[in-house]
Amino acid sequence: MPVLETRDLTRRFGDLVAVNAINLQVEAGRIFGLLGSNGAGKTTVIKMLTTLLPPSAGTATVGGFDIRRQAARVRRVIGYVPQMLSADGNLTGYENLLIFAKLYDVPRRDRAARIDDALQLMGLEDAGGRLVREYSGGMIRRLEIAQSMLHRPRILFLDEPTVGLDPIARNSVWERLRQLQAEFGTTVFLTTHAMEEADTLCHEIAILHRGAVAVTGSPAALKASLGREDATLDDVFVQYAGTLQDSGGTYHDVSRTRRTAQRVG
Repeated sequence: MPVLETRDLTRRFGDLVAVNAINLQVEAGRIFGLLGSNGAGKTTVIKMLTTLLPPSAGTATVGGFDIRRQAARVRRVIGYVPQMLSADGNLTGYENLLIFAKLYDVPRRDRAARIDDALQLMGLEDAGGRLVREYSGGMIRRLEIAQSMLHRPRILFLDEPTVGLDPIARNSVWERLRQLQAEFGTTVFLTTHAMEEADTLCHEIAILHRGAVAVTGSPAALKASLGREDATLDDVFVQYAGTLQDSGGTYHDVSRTRRTAQRVG
């Protein structure tokens, strides 16, 4: 049984159909990537699945719970790392994790061990006592992932987890995500417009185009479907995600992406 399933999931903003009746299935313990140009609807999908935004039509189940009727139960089985900053730069890494442990109702007797485990898992054991404003972009992102994992969620949602990171920091985040998936069986649902990230990390991907699912499959299968031995995931994206004119996103999309890149850069 899928750990996540959408059924005609739709979101409208006035006359704009941002997400158009999408149907997805994600198996437990997999890394699933939702690809698309800026403005394709990726963040809107993730906000609905994490119960931050109600659907206009259709529904979804996350961890076996309906996002409409059982939103509180959905929130107990997920972790979520948004694009925008979720760590407080005026606190240490440990203090940030302690706040999240309290928010997630981690029992008092377990908090110190959970925080120590999270710091170690994310490679931050030597930085827990430092102020987060002194962290690099990659360290901040790893801390945010640690925050989201304190309550041991079944499903981790990541909205463009490596946007703005340099190659070394990006590879470090990839390594930690693989470790989470391998060691704990965590299901990871991430949005990205980086083809290398999707090809490297994901067991399966879906490409959104103008709010609708254009294609789904494993990266290898989608590349093979083009009938060329040298086909790349970039080629698959061009095939299914529309023209160059469709791919730039709105002024708001570009502004948001640059703000995110600036804060982690």
